[in-house]
Parts: sequence; C-alpha cells; structure tokens
Amino acid sequence: MAGDSPTLDETEVKRPTKKYKVTFQPQNVTIEVDPADLPYGRHGLAGSILDIAEQAGVKLDHACGGVCACSTCHVIVRQGLETCNEASEDEEDQLDDARGLTVLSRLGCQCVPDGTTDVVIEVPSWNRNLASEHDH
Repeated sequence: MAGDSPTLDETEVKRPTKKYKVTFQPQNVTIEVDPADLPYGRHGLAGSILDIAEQAGVKLDHACGGVCACSTCHVIVRQGLETCNEASEDEEDQLDDARGLTVLSRLGCQCVPDGTTDVVIEVPSWNRNLASEHDH
C-alpha cells in the first residue's frame, strides 16, 4: 500500500519546474531532483520528501506506506521549508503523534518542495530504518 489515500482531502501542491537539490542529514546524501523524473515511485505525494528519500536510498520509516496515516516518516526541514506545500489538516493531525515535534517538522510523505531553492532534511535518529530484509 502506498501513494494516495481515499480518505484524505486533495492536497494543493506546486510542482517544481527546475532542477534542485535535497540533502539528507546526518546521512550527508544529496540528490539532484529533476522534475521531469517525478514521481520516482509511489511513496507519498508525487515528489514528496519520502519519494525522494526512497530514490536516494535514504532509509526513512513509513509504516503506512506513505498515505498520511501515521507519523513514522516525520522529518525536520532545516532549510527550504518555505518552498514546501503547506501541511494539510490531516498531516497536522498525524504530526500531533510524532516524537520530537518541532516547528520545522513535516511528514516526509506529504512534504513536497516546489524546487525554487535547495532543501536540507534532517531524518531524526528514531526514524532511520537501520534494519532491512534482503531479497531472497
């Protein structure tokens, strides 16, 4: 299960029109995002921080599959928050349950940068999925 939730209101998102960079901390992974390649997969809203993290190989928990039904993909937008879509009421409700909430907190599955500036994302230590199953 990933992508869209039929229970969510449509979230207004301004799509990027030019390339920009997203840096994930503390992993020190930077990915150049080309709007022509979005979405990368079905991880949250198209072009979301979660979608970008998955493409970059950055481990970011997302127990609900990216449909804004939990708070496991909680991230902190350290730079570029003003270029991201506004949090919906559904996202704010889920963030109420997030550990370590800050004024810069967003759900990775719902946060979509518009590409007007580079973005720096902190993945809190409790949200880094360090264990994963290998393909059999």
